[in-house]
Amino acid sequence: MIVDSVGQFFSGKDHLPYCDSDIVAGCEREVLEAEKKSSDESMQECLLRLSWALVHSKHPQDVQRGIAMLEGSLPGTEDPLQQREKLYLLAVGYFRNADYSRSRDLVDRCLAIAPDWRQAVTLKKAIEDKITKDGVIGLGIAATAVGLIAGGIAAAVSRKK
Repeated sequence: MIVDSVGQFFSGKDHLPYCDSDIVAGCEREVLEAEKKSSDESMQECLLRLSWALVHSKHPQDVQRGIAMLEGSLPGTEDPLQQREKLYLLAVGYFRNADYSRSRDLVDRCLAIAPDWRQAVTLKKAIEDKITKDGVIGLGIAATAVGLIAGGIAAAVSRKK
């Protein structure tokens, strides 16, 4: 049981879905079609689906595009449910870009709107796990460096005697 926990801790896997290029392309086509003939509400839904696909993409440039779209549309969002969705998607995007502190701030804002929203709670746990893992790895690297330096000094001192 402990070995499994340690293995999961260092595996680095999150449980967020990934989106492939075909889904992103399909959402982009929907947006183009909606621009031509749909209502503003339909267009907003298409843009939100495209944002979702982009921040869940495996390609960093897509994730960055999704973040930019969401940041551009968030200030004009009045509806609390849409705010919650956009904040969550922004948090996912920043999580994928390894900006964990920004992601945590956004997911906290999301949870302020909907405290029991399971997706946001799960994302917050994933963020905290990544921050903890990065801290443990950083401490390990620092301890190794200190050990190497101390060993080098001890070797140098013993050679001089």
